[in-house]
Amino acid sequence: MHSGPGGMGMMRGYMRRSMRGHDELSKEQQRSVTRATIRRIFTFVAPFRKLLLLFMVLVIVDALVGVANPLVYRQIINVGILQKRGGVIVGFALLIAGLAVADAGLMLWERYLSSRIGEGLIFDMRTKVFSHVQEMSIAFFTRTQTGALVSRLNNDVLGAQEAFTDVLSTVVGNLISVVLTLGVMFFLSWQLTLIAIVLLPVFLFPARWLGRQLQAITRESYSLNAAMNTTMVERFNVAGALLVKLFGRSRDEDQSFADRAGRVRDIGVKQAMYARVFFVSLMLTASLATAIVYGWGGLLTLHGALSVGTLVALTAYLNRLYGPLTALSNINVDIMTSLVSFERVFEVLDLPPMVGEREGATPLPRGPAELAFHHVDFRYPMAQEVSLASLESIAVAEHAGSENAVLSDIDFTVRPGEMVALVGPSGAGKTTISQLIPRLYDVVAGAITINGTDVRDVTLPSLRSAIGVVTQDAHLFHDTIRNNLLYAQPNATDADLREALRGAQILTLVDSLADGLDTVVGDRGYRLSGGEKQRIAIARLLLKAPDIVVLDEATAHLDSESEVAVQEALRTALAGRTSVVIAHRLSTIREADQILVIEQGRIVEHGTHDDLLATGGTYAELYRTQYLRTQEVEESPASLMKLKDGSAILEENA
Repeated sequence: MHSGPGGMGMMRGYMRRSMRGHDELSKEQQRSVTRATIRRIFTFVAPFRKLLLLFMVLVIVDALVGVANPLVYRQIINVGILQKRGGVIVGFALLIAGLAVADAGLMLWERYLSSRIGEGLIFDMRTKVFSHVQEMSIAFFTRTQTGALVSRLNNDVLGAQEAFTDVLSTVVGNLISVVLTLGVMFFLSWQLTLIAIVLLPVFLFPARWLGRQLQAITRESYSLNAAMNTTMVERFNVAGALLVKLFGRSRDEDQSFADRAGRVRDIGVKQAMYARVFFVSLMLTASLATAIVYGWGGLLTLHGALSVGTLVALTAYLNRLYGPLTALSNINVDIMTSLVSFERVFEVLDLPPMVGEREGATPLPRGPAELAFHHVDFRYPMAQEVSLASLESIAVAEHAGSENAVLSDIDFTVRPGEMVALVGPSGAGKTTISQLIPRLYDVVAGAITINGTDVRDVTLPSLRSAIGVVTQDAHLFHDTIRNNLLYAQPNATDADLREALRGAQILTLVDSLADGLDTVVGDRGYRLSGGEKQRIAIARLLLKAPDIVVLDEATAHLDSESEVAVQEALRTALAGRTSVVIAHRLSTIREADQILVIEQGRIVEHGTHDDLLATGGTYAELYRTQYLRTQEVEESPASLMKLKDGSAILEENA
């Protein structure tokens, strides 16, 4: 039997599509698909319009071949068998074989074209979404759930692809098949055709209800699977696994995972049973219709009102009628599901980046840099400004307090080669200031300039290449030391890499490793100690050779020996460069050309170390309560022996 768009294969295909759910489908289905959305969809399909046209022609031809088969059976019986004409039988048998070969070729050709169109569409949409997401501000990533964003690149893009390879071919193929099948059936026997389709409403209405139930179950299944997968992702990364072990919660985690996996199992059983009931109901209805046609048609055949071949052809057509009709009765669900995928992809593409290049932006010239903040005000953007509720694991309406200023009237200048240190209590706004320099965020008022040029007027690549940043938790990719360094300078030679490692005080360690530069650092660099990871990050910064360096607590959470090594590396990194440093170490702050004391988003004091101590203000109090205690510990004889290589620094600080 032909297995094209109208056969039982399509009935199974429809069943699979009806089971295909979609996150938030119940809400999204209620939204009307605007003409603008349709036009936008066709802009993505435009590069494939010739292939798509050929694909649709093949689908139509395939449907015609399927409809022709029962007519050939009819002729074999009526003209060949009943009239005992062997030549006719052989001729029509060869025709059936030829149609089968042609149909096989058509299906292969269809599959090739659908793959070309579908995979091409997936590639175009994924690359466009990925590129757009890369342009989003850091605020977008602080709110977005990574899994939800990845889902847009995978599940939703796949759903959009199905709109043009699966659903579209099904709609056209089924329409052609139903029209031709009904036309031929009415031509052969309008009485039997009417009887055959009388049973259809008996199945269609329950089928529509069952289809909706299957979609609801499938959506719940997706949600439960997502929760189970989230558990695995969080517990299988290094930090999650370490936390579980340190708190001794392995058995609790086993039970929690078993509970979630159990819900996935239970919904899977429920889904399988609903699907089986759906399929059995369809088969039962088709079988009952076949029984009626054979019963009444058999009687008509006995009385000479109907030929045997016609009866056989009619029953063959029945198998080609119920599947397509059922699929078309629910096709709006399939189409809306696929179109919703497009809308969800467009939702991401339509979210404008908060930080972008102005029209006419020019490259920032490299060289000695003067950095200046001119009465800068800043507040963090609210959720609706940077993200989508559907991309956040928990979306909560923010109150008006989110509009409060984080920085107010920040005004200072760092001349070429100078270092400014930012000090103040946690949450004062120090890190926010450092993030404004490379335009991770944009100021709300005022301006930040480099050599007199507003950073918003220069191209982002040139700005980012001129600025190097090292944070207290430097990120390393799960890759080799070599590739992590080459991320800063892809054209660097091994000699360049070794020189950067030497400047970062870690070349000796790297050379001692069995694989040297080809050592894999592990997820987020977890195979390295904190000090080693920081020095690799500093080596990466040295390779980048920026004009401005930003250090955000780069030595925080390090032991004394690692801190001394990192400080030595930082001396190399900062030499001759304009730098802004957030640090707690006394030596760094003492050496600063200017110290800014930040409180509640404002500069409350500024000056040199000695000047600020002399004023007896906030800095002097911080110094007495924190830094002076650190100095006393470090300058004790025991500490001097322990620090070894740090003795020179301590003497200088003294």
